[in-house]
Amino acid sequence: MRRVYGIGETVCDIIFRGDQPVAAVPGGSVFNGLITLGRLGIHGGFISEIGGDRMGDYVSRFLQENGISPDYLSRYDGTKTAISLAYLDENNDAQYSFYKDYINVRIDFEMPPVQENDIVMFGSFYAINPVLRPKVMEFLKYAKAHGAILYYDLNFRQNHAAEKEKFMETIHENFRMADIVRGSIDDFRVLYGMTDPKAIYNEKVKEFCRRFICTCGANGVCLFDGDMERCYQSERITPVSTVGAGDNFNAGIVFGLMKYELTGKDISSLTSVQWDSLVRCGIDLGTEACRNIANYVSPEFAEKYLSAE
Repeated sequence: MRRVYGIGETVCDIIFRGDQPVAAVPGGSVFNGLITLGRLGIHGGFISEIGGDRMGDYVSRFLQENGISPDYLSRYDGTKTAISLAYLDENNDAQYSFYKDYINVRIDFEMPPVQENDIVMFGSFYAINPVLRPKVMEFLKYAKAHGAILYYDLNFRQNHAAEKEKFMETIHENFRMADIVRGSIDDFRVLYGMTDPKAIYNEKVKEFCRRFICTCGANGVCLFDGDMERCYQSERITPVSTVGAGDNFNAGIVFGLMKYELTGKDISSLTSVQWDSLVRCGIDLGTEACRNIANYVSPEFAEKYLSAE
């Protein structure tokens, strides 16, 4: 059975509306997508760091309860699990502040049993952090050598904008490693000062990775695959929170690859009909994540979504 593996940060997301906290849930970009996939019956493992505290206990248990193995977590006794403060604005879009207690510690884990056509999700600052980079890159090379499909979510935040030049080479290396690159229009505005998805693809992504998805919030999704260009409308809703929108869009693409039994060999020749089906899954799950305050789809939604297939 194919599995999904992720490598990324683990945080406790404390979500604020105005000055008042309204929720506290385990989070992290790749983490969120994996929880949704686990609830949809796609199992795997998560590589990350947690503190030796009560939240670390909860994160490990939460992964296990949702079908994702916590065996690849690096746990540091005497430290606290990272915290993210997510402040929702009037449109329920979030601005973030991060607090970490083990910023200079390197992750150390046993390589999971990645097999051909498994899927690996990676991204955010975790994938370019110089402290973590050697081990992250070791894992990505290992996964690629074992025939995994690599899915990269750029997720480049404004708080790293002043440092973007020093990370550019690493980001492009990630593009080159990936079979599919996904980023939001806000990511590319921060990174390149560009907001035209086609120009971003042709000038910044295509030379490294042929398959590119640009999510544009309420303005939809743009897909590029060589000479293929497709545009999709977003579903019009009033969001409760957009914290997990992109993460769950990623989960939808991965879910679609599993559902339609698309392998690494298929990736190089996906048809427009196949891409339409994949992006539909991404929009479905990303939209649903915006309808609740948690960072992932609910078990109830997952059950209904699977029964409707």
